[in-house]
Amino acid sequence: MVARLHRPHTPLRWQTTRFDLDLSRPKIMGIVNLTPDSFSDGGQCFDTTAALRHAEQLLHDGADILDVGAESTRPGAEVVPLAQELSRLAPFLHEVVRWQVPISVDTYKPEVMQAVLDGGVDIINDVWALRQPGAEQVVAAHPGCGVCLMHMHRDPQTMQTEPMTGDVLSAVETFLRERLDTLLSLGVSSSRLVVDPGIGFGKTVAQNFQLLAFQADLLGLGCPVLAGWSRKSALGAVLARDGQGPAPAQRQVASVAAALLALERGASVVRVHDVKATAEAIQIWLAMHQHAGAR
Repeated sequence: MVARLHRPHTPLRWQTTRFDLDLSRPKIMGIVNLTPDSFSDGGQCFDTTAALRHAEQLLHDGADILDVGAESTRPGAEVVPLAQELSRLAPFLHEVVRWQVPISVDTYKPEVMQAVLDGGVDIINDVWALRQPGAEQVVAAHPGCGVCLMHMHRDPQTMQTEPMTGDVLSAVETFLRERLDTLLSLGVSSSRLVVDPGIGFGKTVAQNFQLLAFQADLLGLGCPVLAGWSRKSALGAVLARDGQGPAPAQRQVASVAAALLALERGASVVRVHDVKATAEAIQIWLAMHQHAGAR
């Protein structure tokens, strides 16, 4: 069986609260973790001043969207209480929303969604794909916001202790189709929706790479795909020597390679830590495609 590289027709725009994003050129979503325990950079931006400085650098390096999270979803991560998540987000978002750039918040709690959307945030990026009670209703009541629906097997506390079995591509595609159908039935416009296969969220290393190889199949869902490979443990597993893989921060080259492979297979958005390196790689990738028909 050969992985397909063709691009079926998919919408080339993403409607968000304040921005109608043109996806004919890939978009880079830069990661801002307001957490002490994220798998790759926990604690680096836990202070609001440091987080704002980091966000400014991401934009300077070429980020199109800032994705802000205040609760880690790494395997085994502890649940953050609602009040604590809001207190981490509030001072940062109060400032960054005024920058007039697309802001995404990575959260699964409907109360947090309500608060940040009321504060002007553009996108809700939910690892639970709006399955928490009340989340669908919050998003449906904000008719302009963008939404990213991600596939996750089980939950962050247990997803890697009992990863998926069987046909991973079929299971992910079926799950995402069901979630899309539910949102559409609630009146959420398809122009607001993006899907994420959830690399690393309850999948084995082999399953993650199978999802990459056949990612183009997900374009049949009729909406753009977001790919989040940055610094993931599957990359470290492939790079391991004598059973020891590189630390997350040392997976930059592998992360950029995976991002380009995801774009080649139809992704419209890549969520990354290493924005500058990814932006430069995309420039080369776009130059190649620009001149591909010159012969």
